[in-house]
Amino acid sequence: MRSLDIAGTGMQAQQTNVEVISNNMANMTTTGFKRRRAEFQDLIYQNLRRVGANSSDSGTVVPSGAQVGLGVKTAAIYRINEQGNLQQTSNTLDLAIQGNGYFQVTTPSGETAYTRDGTFALAPDGTMVTADGYTIQPGLQIPSAATSVTINTSGQVQVTLANTTAPQTVGQLQLAAFPNEAGLDAQGGNLFVQTAASGAAVTGNPGAAGFGSVMQGFIETSNVNVVTEITNLITAQRAYEMNSKVIKSSDEMMSTLTNLR
Repeated sequence: MRSLDIAGTGMQAQQTNVEVISNNMANMTTTGFKRRRAEFQDLIYQNLRRVGANSSDSGTVVPSGAQVGLGVKTAAIYRINEQGNLQQTSNTLDLAIQGNGYFQVTTPSGETAYTRDGTFALAPDGTMVTADGYTIQPGLQIPSAATSVTINTSGQVQVTLANTTAPQTVGQLQLAAFPNEAGLDAQGGNLFVQTAASGAAVTGNPGAAGFGSVMQGFIETSNVNVVTEITNLITAQRAYEMNSKVIKSSDEMMSTLTNLR
């Protein structure tokens, strides 16, 4: 019976849906996290009577035909890149991007990764790094004698040294943007890498055309909406239950057939 296999694909699809929702809810407090949404497509169809086929020798055709679908499959899991809320921390090295763009990070392998997580710190030599110690490009160093650090909305990093009043510029942060952000490959650790689907990174100063501005003393919170996720979870659970009932009904029909005398 096709219904057993069809309902099985439905249960698998809703299991994937629940897994995506659970990952969203698990990351509801992850800095810079972007929620995901599972998308599904129907599987191929079996033609019991092909539409448009000749139905007589006189040239009449079948107007609608008869097709039986074979279930559902996962087509994609999209990342929803809407802006998260900005939360003030008053930490000097906490940075949030208001608008489009990603911070550029150099991984231990030398590869460039990208992140919206701006919870930065200083390495022993004064270099700005991520929470995992990865260098923020272009490798900005804060002098040990600095008494204050200021990063303006354009990404310009200025420090005030001891016994001086005039701030000194020590570097310029740059952001990266992509033609298709959804095409970035998530690596974990709030990092993404470029792929053929994302397109090549375009870099520029914060505040320039096509790039967001940098907010010092803020972080970008997750864009997960708890109410929406709970609603989606209930919907997925009900869909899973209904597919399981189809399997139960099909099993009862097969049991009826096998019990015929």
